[in-house]
Amino acid sequence: MADQQAPASSKRTELHMARSMCWHCQSEVQGEYFCQQCVKVQPVAKDLDYFTCLGFPRKLVIDLHALEAKFYQMSRVFHPDFYHGKDDSEQSISLGNSALVNVAYRTLKDPIQRAEYLLRLESGSAKDIRNSPPADLFEEILALQDDLDAYREATETQASNLQELRARLQLGRESLEQRQREIEGELVTLFAQWDALPEQEASDTVLPQKEAVLRGIREVLSNRTYIHNIVDDLVTTLG
Repeated sequence: MADQQAPASSKRTELHMARSMCWHCQSEVQGEYFCQQCVKVQPVAKDLDYFTCLGFPRKLVIDLHALEAKFYQMSRVFHPDFYHGKDDSEQSISLGNSALVNVAYRTLKDPIQRAEYLLRLESGSAKDIRNSPPADLFEEILALQDDLDAYREATETQASNLQELRARLQLGRESLEQRQREIEGELVTLFAQWDALPEQEASDTVLPQKEAVLRGIREVLSNRTYIHNIVDDLVTTLG
């Protein structure tokens, strides 16, 4: 069945392949999913970035319908079910290609994972920015943590101030959820700024702009993580 899916046009000359020659017949391959001569599936380069893998530029706003369509197209090409009865090499290649496509799709379809992945590609991990939140957020989170500890203790002992603590925690949760919404808005703005930048990485004028936007994204994602964690804790505790 895989043989029937060999490309007849240039539509599939999009991927960086692991080899410049077919692993089976040694014919030249130039980005095709299949060798034009022996029609064997070819291994995709393992160091291929996820954007290139799915045929998208390094942008932070992605058409999710187009992304899904590309994912399903490539899944049909590489799915291991199509390679039952083929030799071990073809089965192994289909598994590797399919795994890469799956991970790429899961990463790019989520805007936060997409942004964190872009940061890793461009300037290191998004999680390596600082060890603590900004001062105002830190104080708010610290106070809420103290109230959470007091609330859990009061719940166990049925203390008289249980409802007072719950009300205070609920207000804190609402405040942080509002900050979450503000952060989502900041990310939308930063995503648009990144996508509007020209792609010439070597430009002396573009590089500082890219670095500034990436720093902004790292900061916002870092703050989002702190808020997300405490909100999850509040939701779990308050129900």
